[in-house]
Amino acid sequence: MKKLILLLFVITFSFSSCEKDDICDPKTVTTSRLVITFYDVTNSSVKKNVTDLKIIGEGMTDGVSFSGATLINGSTVSIPLKTNADTTTFRFILNAENTNPALINEDVLKFNYVRENLFVSRACGFKTEYTLDSQTPYVHTDAAVSDQKWIQFIAVKNSIIANENETHLEIFF
Repeated sequence: MKKLILLLFVITFSFSSCEKDDICDPKTVTTSRLVITFYDVTNSSVKKNVTDLKIIGEGMTDGVSFSGATLINGSTVSIPLKTNADTTTFRFILNAENTNPALINEDVLKFNYVRENLFVSRACGFKTEYTLDSQTPYVHTDAAVSDQKWIQFIAVKNSIIANENETHLEIFF
């Protein structure tokens, strides 16, 4: 009888020490990146593939370039926004790998937004959803000369950045 009670105690304590595994499911939507689609400025309904583009975040020396990157796919690019600030600045460099420096063209985009931190789960933690500022969602400047902008026009398609399944900005060049 003592052995049976001891066995029951051991079994009871072994189950009470088990914990649920906290693993964030890869399918769970976390902080989304800003999705930008490029279009031909002469025909606004035609997507335009970007073949030699490099995107560098403010304060960074290395950036994401088209060749071999998973964030850039033909006519679409996904870039992360800062989760600890209400603005993020990127340098968009067209013809970045060109050996002729005169053909390299750089525009600077500063994105303004409002952040909201949302609790996803104990395993995944928090995610940040962004809403582009309705008055000035972006500031577009040229790093070199203002009349040499390669980005001709920018349109906000969806100001709420909650997932990566849709385009948020359209860039025409």
